[in-house]
Amino acid sequence: MDFAHRSGILLHLTSLPSPYGIGDLGPDACNWLDFMAETRTRWWQVLPLGPTGYGDSPYQSYSSFAGSPLLISPALLQEDGLIDMEHLENSPIFPTQRVDFTAVTNWKRGLFQVAFMRVNELPKLHKEFEKFCSQQADWLDDYSLFMTIKTQHEGRSWTDWPAPLRDRDSKALAKARHDYAATQSYFAFQQFLFFSQWGRLRKRMAELNIGLIGDLPIYVAHDSADIWCNRELFELDQRGRPLRVAGVPPDMFSDTGQLWGNPIYRWKTLKRQDYAWWLERLKAVLDMVDVLRLDHFRGFADYYAIPADEDTAMNGTWELGPGADFFDAMKKALGDLPLIAEDLGGHNSPLVQQLREQFKLPGMKLFQFAFDEDIHHPFLPNNYPQNCVAYTGTHDNDTTRGWYKNAPKRERKFCRQYLKSDGKHIAADMLRRLWASPATLTVAPLQDFLELGGAARMNYPGRALGNWGWRVEGKALNPELAKRITALNQKYDRSA
Repeated sequence: MDFAHRSGILLHLTSLPSPYGIGDLGPDACNWLDFMAETRTRWWQVLPLGPTGYGDSPYQSYSSFAGSPLLISPALLQEDGLIDMEHLENSPIFPTQRVDFTAVTNWKRGLFQVAFMRVNELPKLHKEFEKFCSQQADWLDDYSLFMTIKTQHEGRSWTDWPAPLRDRDSKALAKARHDYAATQSYFAFQQFLFFSQWGRLRKRMAELNIGLIGDLPIYVAHDSADIWCNRELFELDQRGRPLRVAGVPPDMFSDTGQLWGNPIYRWKTLKRQDYAWWLERLKAVLDMVDVLRLDHFRGFADYYAIPADEDTAMNGTWELGPGADFFDAMKKALGDLPLIAEDLGGHNSPLVQQLREQFKLPGMKLFQFAFDEDIHHPFLPNNYPQNCVAYTGTHDNDTTRGWYKNAPKRERKFCRQYLKSDGKHIAADMLRRLWASPATLTVAPLQDFLELGGAARMNYPGRALGNWGWRVEGKALNPELAKRITALNQKYDRSA
């Protein structure tokens, strides 16, 4: 994989402008692509794209294979004749700077119901829907049934369903398919809409020569079709409850560690099955994007397992992961690996470094983390290898302005000295130094190009609720911003 000394912008789809409360796959996404092309930026990086569950987190999805219905564009539904202009004109007044997930979900649910009833009146579209269901049946049937049963049980986790459904008794599943066939078709229809609109957006990216960097969480949500359908691959008890869960020990984000709550894999079982489920998962996401950021890469070398009854992540143990055997299987099945190793949690681990280097995967460098030591810190641009992807910060960090405001005094002083900056435009100064680095790809959140403060932060690791809501207003994507980004890319020879 060759990024050819280019640059990228990190901006999740939900953060895009839109009159309908949340960024989506419609006209404003195309406007964003035009903006990127104008700035000569080659790569767009997004967060996971699946249907979000608890806390609206894209890292806690109901499926590794499905797309989020919240990203479906109402404007494109109207264009396709599935809803009327009146539906758009009567939309609620949504906030423009944050996503109100509950309000958006409730409103879009009504649109989807109208569209589902109307698709039978549109023969060409209905035929395309039937074709999609046939082609995607391997995952779509399980996902739509999972969502159907979940809806019939008031959204409860699958471990709280009646035992025959929880344990996938064949007679119970057949009865559910029969009794709720229309609801199952409705959930499949949402996926048809998502992937149809996704295909249009990807076509526009190809026309503009903009590549997409996706994101794949290493772990999956416990309350998901993934685990309900593949219980043998995870450390669960007889009722499906986790025995041990994932997280990380105390770190710079939390004094008690991060307790993610995702069930731990049974890697020996996966290995006996030649990692078939994992490979299907990877293939599905790589079919959607050009390059994949492999979240928590450290977990493939060694992972942290916490007893499920613990209240914090302090009492976990480190276990060996699948290591090179997994990546050999991946390479054999999928060919060259267009992956970025998110190795931030293991950049000092010899096991992690050895695994990443063995498969020649670019690791990640985070500029904000570079000022707690000295000039030899590996996250300072003068120490970067060429084969890396360098960021000011990611979705898990404060904005650069927010970080600088709250950083210890010694770190702020070191930062100013390193950048030869007075600190007044710290984000712009960090961007210039990062773009001048030898890193083959440099990426920054849009918030840093806009020089926004901590109120624009996307996520607080360890905080379950209140994240993921930040949005950019359309007026911010103006010619002045485009001019600044273009000049940055041209000055440091990172133009697409």
